[in-house]
Amino acid sequence: MRSYLDLTKPRITWLILMSTGIGYFFGHQGSVDFLLLFNCLLGTALIASGTATLNQWYEHDADAKMNRTSQRPIPAGKVTPRNALLFGIALLVAGELQLGWGVNPLTAWLGLFTVASYLCLYTPMKQRTWWSTTVGAFPGAMPPLLGFAAARGVLTIDAWILFAIIFLWQFPHFYAIAWMYRDDYAKAGIQMLPVVEPDGASTSRQILGFALALIPISLLPSFFNMTGNLYLAAALVLGGFFLNSAARLSRDRTSLNARGVLKASVMYLPLLYLALIIDSYKLF
Repeated sequence: MRSYLDLTKPRITWLILMSTGIGYFFGHQGSVDFLLLFNCLLGTALIASGTATLNQWYEHDADAKMNRTSQRPIPAGKVTPRNALLFGIALLVAGELQLGWGVNPLTAWLGLFTVASYLCLYTPMKQRTWWSTTVGAFPGAMPPLLGFAAARGVLTIDAWILFAIIFLWQFPHFYAIAWMYRDDYAKAGIQMLPVVEPDGASTSRQILGFALALIPISLLPSFFNMTGNLYLAAALVLGGFFLNSAARLSRDRTSLNARGVLKASVMYLPLLYLALIIDSYKLF
């Protein structure tokens, strides 16, 4: 049972659900419908888990070649590829049914787009071109759209602002991981940017550029009346903190500084979400 749970990447699913919840709370009007929120989160968790499982099924040969992933359930022999395939499909079907019947058709269609673009575009592209990271950022930024659509039934500018924040955040996050594990990726034939350009100059420029672009985009909730000045100040401080970690990597391209960017990214998003909630709901 633990091996099947590992296939679903629960730590990543938690972050996805957090982003979905943020979308829901900005999309809902009036009192919170907790049953609808539960149905949305459950359906999202199921499709996220199914997507993670099928991604590992597709990449199990590459995973076996990398130290970081060689002990995942399929390459480690704990789950057969066939069972992983069936498990992943079952999770996806259950998730889509949950979103379609328990939430609304728009959310189900957005979920289907997320799954299809991740598995049919991003996953196979990883062994062909480093542009896969850009393609993967689209499904990666979908969770707040699912949450917003569940609550409102339509997508407004508020939903797309949340989408844009996560879209940009992903680049420093995933490029930092790619830099740290570039040798592993190279062994597996995965064409990440640090593999294609090993000196890291392009990678560090991308990280710095996206961290810089994230700052003005992260301020938009205040200018579109989603939040107030408390969030504005928090976004500026967090953005500066994130940008500083990217600047250190740009000056000195080491794995230690890449890990610093990764740590900063992991801290940035939950704290930004916390500021969004506190200011928009005037909790303090």
